[in-house]
Amino acid sequence: MPPKKDREPLPAGDVKRGESIFKGRAAQCHSNQKGGQNGVGPNLYGIVGRLSGTVEGYSYSKANIDSNTIWSVEALDVYLENPKKFMPGTKMSFAGIKKIQERADLIAYLQTLSD
Repeated sequence: MPPKKDREPLPAGDVKRGESIFKGRAAQCHSNQKGGQNGVGPNLYGIVGRLSGTVEGYSYSKANIDSNTIWSVEALDVYLENPKKFMPGTKMSFAGIKKIQERADLIAYLQTLSD
C-alpha cells in the first residue's frame, strides 16, 4: 500500500529518542548492527531505501516479498503505524506506533543505520 498523498507529513525526528524507542520496542526482535544476525525479525541495518523481503537468510512472509515495497521514510511511516493494515499477511506481530512523533523519532534513528 503506497503512502496516501493527503497524509500529514512527519515532523522532524529526534535520533536519541528514536534509539530509545528502538531499544524498547524493536530490539527484542530485530538487530541493528551491520552484518548483524536476523532474529524473530530481519536485521534492520540499511532498512531505509531497501526493497522489502531482501535481507539474506531471513524467511519473509509471501506478503512481504510480493509487496515490492521500497522502505522510504513515507512507507515506513505508514507501515509502522499499522503493519497489518499496510501489508496484510505480514508475519510482524506488532500493533504499531500510533503517535506520529514517536514514528518520526524511530525513523530518524533507522536512517542512521547505514554506511
